[in-house]
Amino acid sequence: MGSSDPFEPVDGVHRTPAGRRIDAVAITWVATRSGGPGGQHANTSDTAVTVNVEVARSGLPDVVQARIVAAVGPVVSASSSGSRSQWRNRQSAWRAALERLDELAAPPAPPRARTRPSRGAREDRLREKHQASQRKQSRRKPSGDE
Repeated sequence: MGSSDPFEPVDGVHRTPAGRRIDAVAITWVATRSGGPGGQHANTSDTAVTVNVEVARSGLPDVVQARIVAAVGPVVSASSSGSRSQWRNRQSAWRAALERLDELAAPPAPPRARTRPSRGAREDRLREKHQASQRKQSRRKPSGDE
C-alpha cells in the first residue's frame, strides 16, 4: 500500500537497498540552480538537488550511527545536477545517499590473516623468473663481438 513516489516514506520510514530503516524525519532536500550553460531556462530552474541525512535522527542502531559519524561526520549528503530534470536529479541523489549509507553502515572486514605461499607457488615463481632471465639473456649481443 505504498505510494508510487519513491521519495515518500512508507509509515514514516525509508529503506536502503540493504533493508536498513531510515526515519523520514532525518532527511532534508535542497534544490538549487545548476551551473553551466542552458540559456534563460537554466537561470530560473532549481534542478540541482542535494539530500542530507542526519545520522543522529536516522533511527539506525547506535553502533551503526557511531561507525557512520566516525567515517563522514553527523550528516551524510549526496548531490546531483547531471540532468535538466529535478526529478531525475532527485532520483540520482537519493540512490547515491542510500548506497552511501549502506556502504558506511556495513561492519568493517576482518583483517586478513597472513599466509605463506605454497611450495608449488614458490616453484612456479622461480621457474618464471628463470625463464624471463633466459629470454633476456638471449637478446644480448655475444660477448666476443664488439
